[in-house]
Amino acid sequence: MDTKTAVKDIKQGRISPLYLCYGTEKYQIQEFTSLLQERLVDRDQRDFAMVVFDLSETPIEAVVEEAETLPFLVERKLIIVRDSSVFTAGKEGGKIEHKIEALLSYISNPAEHSVIVFIVYGEKLDERKKVVKAMKAAGTVLSFMPLGGGELVQWAIREVEKRGCLIDKAAAEALIASSGVQMAALAAEVDKLCLYAGVGGSIDTNAVEQLVARSTEQNIFVMVEHIAELRLEKAFSIFYELLKQREEPIKITALIARQFRIMLQVKELARQSYSQQQIASQLSLHPYVVKLAGEQARKFDAGRLRSILSDLAELDYRMKSGGIDKVLGLELFLLKLGA
Repeated sequence: MDTKTAVKDIKQGRISPLYLCYGTEKYQIQEFTSLLQERLVDRDQRDFAMVVFDLSETPIEAVVEEAETLPFLVERKLIIVRDSSVFTAGKEGGKIEHKIEALLSYISNPAEHSVIVFIVYGEKLDERKKVVKAMKAAGTVLSFMPLGGGELVQWAIREVEKRGCLIDKAAAEALIASSGVQMAALAAEVDKLCLYAGVGGSIDTNAVEQLVARSTEQNIFVMVEHIAELRLEKAFSIFYELLKQREEPIKITALIARQFRIMLQVKELARQSYSQQQIASQLSLHPYVVKLAGEQARKFDAGRLRSILSDLAELDYRMKSGGIDKVLGLELFLLKLGA
């Protein structure tokens, strides 16, 4: 079952007694558990209707025992189980020994008065384990991975609309370019922008530029974009702003090199017919980062990117060995790159 179907079922009152949520997108998992909490737990009865466990501190049999125990003063209780390493490869639960047989027995016959949500912050489950196979057969297993490029933009637009405001695609893309791809950070910036715009207001790229502060990494990305488009004045403006923020020139050089390295890797993998999602998985990057890097890489041929990386390696050596002033070295590199 996919996440959208699971959310629809929950809103219609069809709630599974067992959920296994895994993936690297923590914000989406938190949103899903919040939805279950909203549907199952009355705010005044939270002490009776909700229990949270951590399997790094609690054996799995204690979770099973809690699930089998009848709830007090409520119809159903929600049990959140974090650090569910029993579903992944590697050692289970650290120093805690878990009796997996107890969980397997429960999965085959879950209690009607309990809903258990197991949370795994990782890319994959260990498909070889009996407990994973049992959950897939009897429970609801949901993947929460980073959204693709277009999906993330649409998500940002929907989040703004939920708060009673409007934002166009260009402004949503500017928001992601400034804030980054982490959904929790994006949601916080959306709250700020909507507060600024007011209910019924519109958010444009100017509002994003004024209110959303870019991280050093995002500044480097924008600076490289300006260089690719021969907007040297804007590129130098960002560079000098980073220096005012006391960013070390060697760090700036390393981040510029990282961006060009990503561009070269994306270009090479795309040439080998890898999809955006496959490239993201191969390079351990967010799909939206891959999308933007691919767009930047089209402005350079592979040979030019390799030459730039070679120049950056030489600059890094000269800066660290005292062969050139750090700021001057970066200025000369940016001028050469723009030329």
